Amino acid sequence: MPEPAIPFWSRFGVRLSGLFLALLLVLGVAVLALTARSARDAVATADQALHLDFAAELAPRFQPHLMTDIDTVAIADIIAGLSQVNRRIDVYLLGSDGMIKSWFMDARGRPLEPVVETAPLDRLMAGAMPPVLGPDPARPGEARPFSVAPIEIMGEAGCYLYVILQGERYDDVAAALWPSALGGAAARGLLLALGLTALVGVLAFWGLTSRLQRLTATVGAVERGALAVRASEDGADEIGALGRAFNRMAARIEAQVDALRRTDRQRRDLVANVSHDLRSPLASLQGYLETLVLRPDAPADEREAHTARALRSAERLSGLVADLFDLARFDAAEVRPRPEPTDLADLAADVVADRRAEAGRRDIRLHIRAEDGLPLAALDPGLVDRALGNLVDNALRHTPPGGAVEVEVARADASALAVSVRDTGEGIAPELLPRVFDRFVRADESRAVDGGAGLGLAIVKRIAALHGGTVRVESTLGAGATFVLVLPVAPRVRVEEGDLVETLS
Repeated sequence: MPEPAIPFWSRFGVRLSGLFLALLLVLGVAVLALTARSARDAVATADQALHLDFAAELAPRFQPHLMTDIDTVAIADIIAGLSQVNRRIDVYLLGSDGMIKSWFMDARGRPLEPVVETAPLDRLMAGAMPPVLGPDPARPGEARPFSVAPIEIMGEAGCYLYVILQGERYDDVAAALWPSALGGAAARGLLLALGLTALVGVLAFWGLTSRLQRLTATVGAVERGALAVRASEDGADEIGALGRAFNRMAARIEAQVDALRRTDRQRRDLVANVSHDLRSPLASLQGYLETLVLRPDAPADEREAHTARALRSAERLSGLVADLFDLARFDAAEVRPRPEPTDLADLAADVVADRRAEAGRRDIRLHIRAEDGLPLAALDPGLVDRALGNLVDNALRHTPPGGAVEVEVARADASALAVSVRDTGEGIAPELLPRVFDRFVRADESRAVDGGAGLGLAIVKRIAALHGGTVRVESTLGAGATFVLVLPVAPRVRVEEGDLVETLS
C-alpha cells in the first residue's frame, strides 16, 4: 500500500524552517535587549567619565552655605542655575556615615532611603576608573553613575557632596525617547537581519530537505518493486552517506531477490526432474510386478528376468530418495564430519573394488593407481566413501561400453591429497561446466541419459566443503571429463614404543 501524502505543515522542511525562524526571533529579541542594556551602560560610563570632577567643582560653591546650617534656598538657587545647563542631576548632602542631611531633586521626588552606602563613593574618590555605580536613594535597588566630592557640613568633616548624574528627569525623558530612538533603529536593524538570515536559512533548509525528499521518493520506488532504482550519492555529508548506504542495501536486496528467483526456478526444475526420475522407476517397477501377478504361469527364466528388472528399478528409486534425504540433512546442517587419520588410497581402492562388477556389466575398464608414500588424510571415512562412490558412479554412468575409468590418488601439495576420477565419455558442454556441481543441474543435459536427478555431484561438493577441501572438474567435449577431489592431510604424529606421544602440526 503506497504511503499517503505528507501534509504541508508536517513536512520536515517546513517544520525545520519554522523552528529555525522561531529560534531566530528569540535570538533577535535577546540581542535587542542586550544591545539596549549595553547602550545604557555605555551612556552611564560616558556620563561618569565626563562628569567625574563635577561634584568637586560644586563643592566650593556649596561650602559657604553649609557653615552653621544648611542654606537650602541658596543651594537650590545654585542648582537651579546649573539645571539650565544640566537638568538631569539629583544632589544629596551626606554625613560621614552616609546619612542624608539634605537633598535637591525634582519637586516630585524625595529620598526613599535615609542612608546611602558610602563604599562606592570612597572607591571613586580613591581613583577607581569608571564605571563605578552608586545607590540611588530615590529608587532603591538601582545603581546610577555619580560624581562625589568631600565637603564639610556644619563643622562635620568627612561628609559627601553626592551627585546622581541620571536623575528622575533623565529617566522621564529617556523612557519617552528610548523606544523611538534606539528601539526604532534597533528594531529596523533587527528586522533587516532577521529577514536576510531567514531567507538564507530557509533556502538552505529547502536545499537540504529536497535531497531527503528525493531519497524518500527513491525508497518508495524500491518499496513498490523497482529494485533497480538508486538514490543520489552526491555530497560528503550524512545525507550522501545515507544515500550510499541505501544503495548498498538496495543492491543486496536485489541480489537476494534474484537469488530467491533462481532458487525458486531451480526448485521447480528439481521437482520436475525428480518427478520424472521417480515416475520412471515406479512405472517400471509397477509394470514388472503387474506382469508377475497377471502371468503366474510364465516360464521361470522370464519371471526371474522381470524380478531382476523390478529390483533394479527399486534400487534406482531407493538411491534417489537417499540422495534427496542426504541433501536435506546437509541443508539443515545435521551432518557433521568426524575426521580421523585415514589411508585415502586404501579407501579409494575399496570404492573401486565395490564397483568392478558394475563396470564389467557395462564393459568398462575400471582401475586405480596410487602414488607411493602418501601421508594419511584427515577425513570422515563414511562421508568420503560416499563422495568417491558418487564420482565413480558418475563416471561409469557416462562412459560408453568399451571405455575406461581411471582413479588416481596423489599429492596435491604439501598439505593435501587429490583423488582424480577420469573417464572416456562424451565430456561436458562448456556452458554446463560452471553449474555442474549445482544441486538442481542434471548432468544428463549434455551426457548420457540414464543418470539420476543431478544430485550426486552436489553431495560431493558439500562433503568436500565439510572437510575443508574442494572439488573441481576439467573436461573437453568429446574427450571425457576429470573430477578432482582435494582433501587435507592429517597432522603428523610421532609414535614411541607403540604409544601416541604428541601431535605435530
